[in-house]
Amino acid sequence: MHIVSWNVNGLRANVKKGGFDWFLQKSPDIYCLQETKVHVDQLDEGIKNPQGYHGYFDHSKGRKGYSGVAIYTKVKPDKVDYGLGMPDFDREGRFLGLFFKENAFGNGMLKLLLINTYFPNGGGGPIRLDYKLCFYDEFLKYINKHKKAGWEIVFCGDINTAHTEIDLARPKENEKNTGFLPVERAWIDQVINAGYIDIFRHQFPTIKDQYTYWDMKTYARERNVGWRIDYFFITPGLLKAVDKTKILNNVFGSDHCPIELILK
Repeated sequence: MHIVSWNVNGLRANVKKGGFDWFLQKSPDIYCLQETKVHVDQLDEGIKNPQGYHGYFDHSKGRKGYSGVAIYTKVKPDKVDYGLGMPDFDREGRFLGLFFKENAFGNGMLKLLLINTYFPNGGGGPIRLDYKLCFYDEFLKYINKHKKAGWEIVFCGDINTAHTEIDLARPKENEKNTGFLPVERAWIDQVINAGYIDIFRHQFPTIKDQYTYWDMKTYARERNVGWRIDYFFITPGLLKAVDKTKILNNVFGSDHCPIELILK
């Protein structure tokens, strides 16, 4: 099973930059997008329903051109959760959870919950940081509930936090900035302590200079002054099925690059 995740920073803009053609050529089994900034009714039919895929979308219910997530999957899920079930968080359109029955992809895999999330940014003052941290807590409750119920879980997306100093180019300069605050990083510690595996860092524990986001205003990508804030996390039962994971930093079309996970 081949899964790709990408914060596209506007789906329609990404389409114009060739991102959708790249996806169709890549042809993953599951394609997760964050920050789509669009309502599904604003999309052309070929973008809503590309041949060979089932499309699922969540969008901001208030502010237009903001947030939003989407998933394209070759295998139709048995159930879809649109949000965490909490109006304060679900109004921003940040969450999709797809439930697949055992062996849905023909590889003998156990029942799988695939989650695509665009986590809030903590910038803009203490109220917004508190919103982000509350979202984090409710998300962890959600995945723990389903893990306890026997689901294997893959969750991916833009977490909007770099976990350790190796995950951003300038850790010292960003110690007091959102995205690298101790309280934000501590939540990722909680996720790992709860048994979820950051598969990229598991496979490459010491590799440096591997980032998924760059500030475009300062031409940071050209200098590789970036952050690794896009992740795949998996439950331990899937670890033996992991073939490889990769940051696709040679793919352009957003201020983020895609990441991929391949399961045997």
